[in-house]
Amino acid sequence: MATARQVLCLCAFLSLLHARAEPIRYSVAEEGESGSVVANVAEDAGLSPAQLSARGARLLSEDSRQHFRLDRASGRLVVGERLDREELCGQSATCTLPFELLLSNPVQFFRVEVAVEDINDHAPAFPEKEITLKILERSDPGSRFPLEGAWDLDVGSNSIQSYSISPDNEYFSIDFGSRIKGKMYVELVLEKPLDREEQAEVDFTLIAVDGGSPPRSGTTQIHIVVLDVNDNAPIFSEEFYVGQVLENAPKGSVVLRVVATDRDAGVNGDISYQFSQAGGQSHSAFTIDPTSGEIKLTKPLDFEVAENHELSVRATDGGDLSAICKVLVEVVDVNDNAPELVVSSFSSPLPENALPGTVVALFTVRDRDSGANGKIFCALEDQLSFSLRPAYKNYFELVTVSVLDREKTARYILTVTAADAGSPPLTTTQTFTVDISDVNDNAPVFNQTSYTMYVRENNVPTVLVGTISATDADVGPNAKVTYSLLPAHPAGQPSCSCISVNSETGDVFVLRPLDYEKVRQIEVLVKASDAGSPPLSANVTIRLVVVDENDNAPLVLYPSQESSPPSSELVPISAEAGYLITKVVAVDADSGQNSWLSYHLLRATDPGLFVVGAQSGEVRLRRPVTERDAVKQKLVVLVRDNGRPPLSATAALSALVLSDFSDVRLTHSSLAMEDDGSSLTIYLIISLVFVSLLFLVSTAALITRKVCKRRELKDGHVLYGASNLQSSLADAAAAGTLPHAYCYEISLTTGSGNSEFKFLKPILPSLPPQLHATGEGTNNEQDFPCGIVTAEDMAPDNPEMLSAEQFSSLSFN
Repeated sequence: MATARQVLCLCAFLSLLHARAEPIRYSVAEEGESGSVVANVAEDAGLSPAQLSARGARLLSEDSRQHFRLDRASGRLVVGERLDREELCGQSATCTLPFELLLSNPVQFFRVEVAVEDINDHAPAFPEKEITLKILERSDPGSRFPLEGAWDLDVGSNSIQSYSISPDNEYFSIDFGSRIKGKMYVELVLEKPLDREEQAEVDFTLIAVDGGSPPRSGTTQIHIVVLDVNDNAPIFSEEFYVGQVLENAPKGSVVLRVVATDRDAGVNGDISYQFSQAGGQSHSAFTIDPTSGEIKLTKPLDFEVAENHELSVRATDGGDLSAICKVLVEVVDVNDNAPELVVSSFSSPLPENALPGTVVALFTVRDRDSGANGKIFCALEDQLSFSLRPAYKNYFELVTVSVLDREKTARYILTVTAADAGSPPLTTTQTFTVDISDVNDNAPVFNQTSYTMYVRENNVPTVLVGTISATDADVGPNAKVTYSLLPAHPAGQPSCSCISVNSETGDVFVLRPLDYEKVRQIEVLVKASDAGSPPLSANVTIRLVVVDENDNAPLVLYPSQESSPPSSELVPISAEAGYLITKVVAVDADSGQNSWLSYHLLRATDPGLFVVGAQSGEVRLRRPVTERDAVKQKLVVLVRDNGRPPLSATAALSALVLSDFSDVRLTHSSLAMEDDGSSLTIYLIISLVFVSLLFLVSTAALITRKVCKRRELKDGHVLYGASNLQSSLADAAAAGTLPHAYCYEISLTTGSGNSEFKFLKPILPSLPPQLHATGEGTNNEQDFPCGIVTAEDMAPDNPEMLSAEQFSSLSFN
């Protein structure tokens, strides 16, 4: 490797005259993806891509790292690896990557320098997340406190440009700038004197912002601790204290406590207490705790010797600042003996159905003092359900005065106070805790007046549909609630067998699958009973609503899909676009959107000839019928509901395109033959000869019959007799145009050249069809009943003759 490099250097020296004097300079932004194009070095070097390939062009780097690659096919210089300016050049203001473009045969060098431009990919960062500074209060405004600034790996305008503090405060501002060698300095400037007693700590955020686009920022928390200066003297909470002490108070009893505060902190705020006149006689009976300020007795006091004592107390802080207050101690003559209360009997617990006047406790009171100090008064504190009444001499009874309710108050704490008439009076208190025992006087209460639960049809057995809950205000067995089903009717009929209620938890289960189409709602009555004696109960109604699921496919009512062959609809060849051929009628046993039906043309002999109403199911002509259209058109209509997922059914029907009504029988006969032949495809080869002969004979018969009929029309003879027309129409009905229960109507309209059939379809298949007929037209209109139509009906003036013009004016609606 070293030898190859030496040879390469020697070649470079020998071809120095061939090297380009000025380097080719480019610039590229750092963090560029590998493969991104820098420039077309071939064009800048005056070379073509073909010369690069022919002369074996390659790149030589000084540090052996391939930061860039040469695409010989295009002459482009592309990035070979991700470029990180901070990794390559550190904090240097410029970052240039030099390399050589070497060409062989002949040897030629091109100096290339690529400057890596900095992007703002680093945010400023502080050395510490929080900086704590301690500053003495009363420091002079303008004092400066240096801070360690943030650093940013980017250079130039992408480096740190400014500092700020947030939120702004009245005490500090920020100052920053450049000093020797361009180093940034950051200092806090004190704008206003600090007062630790007003604000002991100041917190704000120092923000460093670079000059990138968009700019990036870094923060650190500044915590200022204000150090204390002894600038506050102690202050007593009161200027004059008054305390009272019983004359029989023992040694060490606390008379009172003086309190002084100092707004300073530390040693400057530590306070000590002492009497200011240590030699006075008044001070000999008292002592003061230097830390707490409590004044205590050093010996018992005598009211007859001195009724009060006046003291002077000094409070001194750690900085020798002090304050003085006065203390007056009053000696009180006392009643030495308090009353005594002795309980003779006490009943607890007490049943809640106890009658008013029931005795709860019996007790006696006494006082060893005499006179007014021995006279006793008893009182019951704050009670409306109990009272005290005298029994005999110093005996008292504690009795009930109203009905008790354990659910409102389960325990009464009764305080009896016995006080004498001394000055001041002495009192004794006795507490009676009376527990109230439960009686089953509350029935269970449901948390709802009724329950409505939902279950989807076709549910799995024993599915949980909800929970009922009843609570009983009683306790113990009286509050234990069980659930059971009641008969739905007072007559005692058994409850629904498909619903079960857990007697302990109240969970409601549906035991078997339900069918929405059979039952949509079930109501049951549930009883909640407690375990009291006698038990109490409450009833609630559960309404179970069955939610429909799309489990029923649409059912096609018309045209009937069970007839064989399927029914055919007659379409005159003169029918125009929009002509109503038939209407597909379908129902869905589901409800809601599961029963919303839409109709779609699935298949047709000629899909462009028909259109199906998406909502109505009406099958109409999309365009007029032409001679080129097939005589028999087969259609399959898809009926789909709106469920998720949707279910569907198909209705197969056929339409016969007729040029003349005389073709009804012929068309049906030929179509029936075609249908029979289609079902016997296997035997087609065997019966080929027979079918051919039969077709020729039928064709000859039809042609002969048509010729005869045309001659009769020309000669003015009767077109159809009653038997002929009846037979023809009967054949048409048998061919499946309408079910036998449907009616049709024929109207004669002068000048009409169209023949149309209109079918009246029933809404529900179970309802009997309405047999009726109506006639339409402007001239010579005649209504006909359902059934057979004869020539006499169509031409009452001449029952034996019907002209060609009258026949052509027949309109089948």
